[in-house]
Order: sequence, then C-alpha cells, then structure tokens
Amino acid sequence: MNRLNHLFATKKDNLLSIYYTAGYPALNTTVDIAEALEKSRADFLEVGFPYSDPVADGPTIQNSSQQALDNGMTLDVLFEQLKDLRKRVTIPILLMGYVNPILQYGVERFCKKAAEVGVDGVIVPDLPMYEYESMYAKYFIDNNLINIFLVTPQTSPDRIRKIDELSNSFIYLLSSSSITGGSLNVSDSIEAYYTRVKAMGLKNPTIIGFGISDNATFTKACQYANGAIVGSKFVKLLETENYLEKIPAFIKSIRPVK
Repeated sequence: MNRLNHLFATKKDNLLSIYYTAGYPALNTTVDIAEALEKSRADFLEVGFPYSDPVADGPTIQNSSQQALDNGMTLDVLFEQLKDLRKRVTIPILLMGYVNPILQYGVERFCKKAAEVGVDGVIVPDLPMYEYESMYAKYFIDNNLINIFLVTPQTSPDRIRKIDELSNSFIYLLSSSSITGGSLNVSDSIEAYYTRVKAMGLKNPTIIGFGISDNATFTKACQYANGAIVGSKFVKLLETENYLEKIPAFIKSIRPVK
C-alpha cells in the first residue's frame, strides 16, 4: 500500500502536513529538514520543487523558490538528493510544483524517478484534470504515484464529485482562491463551503491548505477536514538561524502533543 494511503487508513483526523521548498534555505538541506519534521511528529510532507513563475504562491514561498533556483535546485538535483531519502525518512512525501517543469522533464520520466526515490504523490495545481485523466494518469498509476487534486470555494459540486471519483487519496481543499501565505479567515461563505464539502460524504479524506499558521487555524480547519497543511509559516522559520533546532517547538505550537 502507498504510504499515504496507509497513513489515512490508520489515522483519521488532526493530520498535520508541512510544506517547504526543496533547496531552501541552502541547496543540500532538503532531506535534513524532512528528517527533522518526521522526528517532530509531522504526519506527511510536501516538498516544493521551485519554478520561476509560481503564480499561486505568496511572497514568502515565491522568495524561497527564487532562492532555491539561485542555489542551483533543479528536478535532477532534487531526485539526486532524494535517492537516499528512505534510509532516513519513513513518513509519506509528496512533491508539489507547477506543470511546466514536469513537462520539460518528461511526465513519464518524472513519475518513474519520483517512484524510484520513494515519493508517494504529487500536487500540481495547474495540471488540468482532463489532461491528467486523458494523457498522464497511466504514468502515475503504473508507478503507484498519487495525484492530488485541488478544490476551491468556487469548485462546483459536479466537479468535486468528478475529483472524488478520480482520486485515490486525499483531496486538497484550498481555504480561498487567493495566493498562499494569507490568514485563515473563516467567513460565513467559507464556512458554508467547508460544510457543503463535508456534507457531500466524499469517499476520499480532505486536507485544508492556505492560511494555516498556528494552533487556532489548524484546529479550526480540522473541524471540517481530516487535517491541514502549514506552508508559509514554516518557510519563514527556515529564514532564521538554527532552524533545525526550532522545528520541534514549531510543530508543538501548531498541534500540541496530547
């Protein structure tokens, strides 16, 4: 069983995922950060591969992507870094990024390399669902690689049902249609969106992302979904000195140990 599916089969709620950019703050820190996050009891990780035009990302993640590119991060470098990943890290790992670098690398080749190094899934926000289904699904399935689809407050019920049908793991619920790095402001309309999706009784679990930055926003998101993703807030931690030593306290600040 894929590690991600095994996680969701054994843990149903309060799941915490952390996003960070590969190659940031330094080129060779990717696996060190993953190992520290696992030791601090994060449930699964999203490792972003940088792109020069990250349209859905706010300033914090944009800056980390640009710095990673300046440091020399590429998909080839990332896969080389991850070749010993599973000697040090056991929790599920997803790669997250934009479709253009994958197309340039070659989708089939990308899926094979991701599987070889122990990646469990991929999140590609700008990969159209019909293109995935008609052109690329075979490569994902053949490599036991999960493709994670995104839902926004504007996504129609019919499309959500279609996403649920195509998915074989969790569905990523965006807390808004804006860029990353904002604050989770659960207005009446957003609360209605969460409630509507929860009431649909989807077969796949849901995880909320965008705007999760502390225990209050994490707890609020977990009222409506199986867990939440912290991104920009963690990337900001990586800007500080001795950040690896600060990771355990950071995770406890988001989800205190019971």
